[in-house]
Amino acid sequence: MQRRRRSDPHTFEDRIAAEKDRLEAQAADVPPGPQKDALLKKIGQLENASHMMGWLTSPGLQPPKPA
Repeated sequence: MQRRRRSDPHTFEDRIAAEKDRLEAQAADVPPGPQKDALLKKIGQLENASHMMGWLTSPGLQPPKPA
């Protein structure tokens, strides 16, 4: 069995960044209107996801202590 070679990003963070870059390039070519607004909203959601992932994986985040 041959392994499939992936050229796509592997980590969640990489996939978020790649999708954000793709949407930003697409939004640059779209005139103002509902379609551009939807793209900008999705870009904002991806930025929030990236920030949340950074917070969740930060070394300062401690697990809850047992009662």
